[in-house]
Amino acid sequence: MTALADHAGRYAAAESHFARARLWLIGLPALLLAYLVYIFFAFEGPALIRDANADNARILVSDMVTHKVHVSRDNRDGSIEVSVEGERKGRYPEGESPAWVSLGETTVIDLGGGHVVTFGPDNATEYAVPGYGTIFAQPSRSRGVDATLPDGPVPDWINASRNRIVADTEAGRFIVTRNRTEVFRYFAGWELFFFTLDSPYHGFGLGALTTAAFGGEAGAIWEEFWTNDMWRHAEVAWALFETILMAFLGTMGAAMIALPLSFLAARGFTPLALVRFFSRRLFDFLRGVDGLIWTIVLSRAFGPGPLTGTLAILLTDTGSFGKLFSEALENVDRRQIEGVRSTGAGAVLRARFGVIPQLLPVLLAQVLYYLESNTRSATVIGAITGGGIGLLLTQAIITQKDWEEVTYYVLLVVLMVFAMDSISGWLRRRLIRG
Repeated sequence: MTALADHAGRYAAAESHFARARLWLIGLPALLLAYLVYIFFAFEGPALIRDANADNARILVSDMVTHKVHVSRDNRDGSIEVSVEGERKGRYPEGESPAWVSLGETTVIDLGGGHVVTFGPDNATEYAVPGYGTIFAQPSRSRGVDATLPDGPVPDWINASRNRIVADTEAGRFIVTRNRTEVFRYFAGWELFFFTLDSPYHGFGLGALTTAAFGGEAGAIWEEFWTNDMWRHAEVAWALFETILMAFLGTMGAAMIALPLSFLAARGFTPLALVRFFSRRLFDFLRGVDGLIWTIVLSRAFGPGPLTGTLAILLTDTGSFGKLFSEALENVDRRQIEGVRSTGAGAVLRARFGVIPQLLPVLLAQVLYYLESNTRSATVIGAITGGGIGLLLTQAIITQKDWEEVTYYVLLVVLMVFAMDSISGWLRRRLIRG
């Protein structure tokens, strides 16, 4: 009977254990799912989905990997301008245009696929859309824009009002206002990335460039690329250098300041509890204030620029390094320190030969990791302080039209992070192994 009772007790205990395990396995995911559902509705997920515009997303992605050529007519004086991305630096010389634009008293713009826009006399404009008909628009200073559309309901891709008509088709974009008539045609790729229209090397293929380079024009080719007025490669390279410099100076400066201060916060190195307490609170304060907040505060004192970003990174990382270094100091092997003490070494020499060699692998790993992380953070900080690649990225985003430049800068930032990761990994292996 006793054996049966013990067996029954163990069976009941096992059943209770499995019941609790099943409860955790089912209850915890269910609780997490309920929380996610709550978050979805609390953060207005249904409204976000309802207001999402797939067409805007498509246009944005298209703008990031394509370029557009503008054909514009000033309705006040009748002058016509053809330019890449609508920029003055990408403007075709007067009287010149791409092959699909025929300039003259009547300018014909062939957008391909049967889409043809005609700039007629007296600012009259026609847009022949295959499968729909012809849109007529006559801008007037007094009446706005008189638009005549084919019979039937107005399609979604046309937005017509008294002072403006916009037509977005698969071939391009057509806009008529009182003052301007504009046609945008999109092409894949980043036009004028290497050479602008006024460069003698514009339109050269790889073979022609190679021949010219080996013919003694390599320096001139590089100069034309490096001083490209539209893509500003020299300015972008300097901005990348500023970003890396902000991250490097901020991280290394913080490490050099935090290392001696961490001895004051480490138990076993500073006997006075009050000193340890205030040292730790100082580290908490420095790292408790986010780097972006430090950036805003310091920009009032020092003004915008890379120095402000460097100081913001330095302050934040001093607090982080101080905490990490002091905790590492509390876990060092005391026997090695006592061995150095037995030689008659003072406190500085004990730290140099008994503590630092033990901490060096940990310190290097932490400093190099923060250097990688701060390379990314310096981009955001630079957007606020007006320095580095972050400033150029912010300027490109604010314009709401230079999305191909946004893509360029983002790719450079990603490549910069890749490079810093590879370099820091190589340094970590070399230095720690050494």
